[in-house]
Amino acid sequence: MAGSYEDRDGKIWLDGQLVEWRDAQVHILTHAMHYASSVFEGERCYEGKIFKSREHSERLIKSGQLVDFEIPYTVDEIEAAKQAALDANGLKDAYVRAVAWRGAGNDMGVASRGNPVRMAVAVWAWGNYYGDAKMKGAKLDIAKWRRPDPATAPSQAKAAGLYMIATMSKHAAEDKGCSDAMMFDYRGYIAEATGANIFFVKDGEVHTPTPDAFLNGITRQTVIDMLKEKGIKVNERHIMPEELESFEQCWLTGTAAEVTPVGQIGDYNFEVGALTRDISESYEKLVRS
Repeated sequence: MAGSYEDRDGKIWLDGQLVEWRDAQVHILTHAMHYASSVFEGERCYEGKIFKSREHSERLIKSGQLVDFEIPYTVDEIEAAKQAALDANGLKDAYVRAVAWRGAGNDMGVASRGNPVRMAVAVWAWGNYYGDAKMKGAKLDIAKWRRPDPATAPSQAKAAGLYMIATMSKHAAEDKGCSDAMMFDYRGYIAEATGANIFFVKDGEVHTPTPDAFLNGITRQTVIDMLKEKGIKVNERHIMPEELESFEQCWLTGTAAEVTPVGQIGDYNFEVGALTRDISESYEKLVRS
């Protein structure tokens, strides 16, 4: 599948029914378009099975609650919707995007409790998020925008509005020939990339930022469990920018990124070492098991 995402063949699950891809439309006065009242999930289906599907569905509902709306579907109904979208499009290996938002209704201001909450599921074939960086190591810029204080925005919601600075940072990185950007949090600690969590290796131990100002990703949690099962010490802690010089290896984790090695962040270089390769290969095996 290629071309504009609005002009494709296939079906999208929308508000309880499958509709033609090109007919999955919303009104221009949809609340989410004006006030970012939208949450979503990114998931991957491998050989007919969505990896940690229920955890994603549960988080979608929780994200809605964190931004003050209730998604009108249960976890079981969301699970069925995802499967229906996959079946309708004949896909076994696919990216799955479930999204819920405040639609158009009687309110058209900041307050919108009278507006319906809508939901859709789209699926499509999607390869490596970072292209050949899966083998060579991604090149990252350092973003000027920072992850906000959790007292400013609900950092544990996978909410559309929280990605505005991520989009700006990724665009700036691409303009410099980079794949992505590493972001700091509001205190100046290392946080994550624009859409993926980050890990570092030093002296055989793994270090990863404490997720107290950014999303604690499902893939992140999976990789931490894998490392611990392998007997590797994982240090979840606040990491200062000046520590980058001392780290030997680095990788990113996320549903789209999977486990992607990092070869460079700004002026700092990292090897695509044995542990990075092992975790990447182990993750590939796990999601297909």
